[in-house]
Amino acid sequence: MGLDENHRELELAFDGTSITLSRRLDGSEFAAQQLAKCHEVRVLRLYDGDTLCSTIYADFTGQTLAVENQAVPLVKTAFGNNPLPAWEDFQRFLEERCIPRQRAGLREYLEALGLEEYDPLAIIEKTSGRMAEDQQWLTMEVLK
Repeated sequence: MGLDENHRELELAFDGTSITLSRRLDGSEFAAQQLAKCHEVRVLRLYDGDTLCSTIYADFTGQTLAVENQAVPLVKTAFGNNPLPAWEDFQRFLEERCIPRQRAGLREYLEALGLEEYDPLAIIEKTSGRMAEDQQWLTMEVLK
């Protein structure tokens, strides 16, 4: 299983028929494993001002995540006190870093960004996920 003094956290997964127990991978290990499967993997880094708060390794092919939070208040991290967010949590997080879907003038806003449809990932690529309410922002990198 690869367990030792430095790597002793386990993950329990249930796919509907079987239970799997495996060593919890750090973000770079997770990314390397998913890239070896030829999956599309992106790394998103959430900052509050100049402070790195969370690093999100997102496998867009398998729709799975690995998240590493820094020693900052949980309210500043991407998923708060949720240590194992699901893909749906990630999708909600992306939308939270964008203009709301129901906002008046949305069509004009998307046109100004050069977008034809509401796509949170594309909006974040253009805006870095900056919102007027806070000092948080994102960087995004496609791994190869």
